[in-house]
Amino acid sequence: MTDIESVVNRMVEIEIDGDDGFRKVKETLTRMGVPAKSDKKLFQSVHILHKQSKYYLCHFKQMFELDGREATLSDGDYARRNRIIQMLVDWGLVKLVNVDDKNLEPMGKSSLVKVIKHSEASEWQLEKKYAMGVKSAVKFENGNKG
Repeated sequence: MTDIESVVNRMVEIEIDGDDGFRKVKETLTRMGVPAKSDKKLFQSVHILHKQSKYYLCHFKQMFELDGREATLSDGDYARRNRIIQMLVDWGLVKLVNVDDKNLEPMGKSSLVKVIKHSEASEWQLEKKYAMGVKSAVKFENGNKG
């Protein structure tokens, strides 16, 4: 198994309803994450990935791993990712594919995730720690991407 396959296997495969479903999930994820302590800024935790005709939900650090960058996911990172996935399932936005309860462990508490209402999104600065389709151009002395 390649490194990429290993990373993808730790993501959660989902089903969604068409392009409109993809857009809804993608937009919803921009409003779910970790708030800054001092101002109205929210950092997106989970992204949707479309790869080889399949859809996956993953933590932004898993996207770094796909790009070949160093990333260490903590139990807290997985717990937040899994809580967000469970919320999307509960809201009927996604269906899980080949996932049993162990794939969503650890499961974080709802208090780990801030969800901004769509109507309040303009009042917040929504930040992404990973930009889809943009690979880091930074290279270290040993030639590895940063």
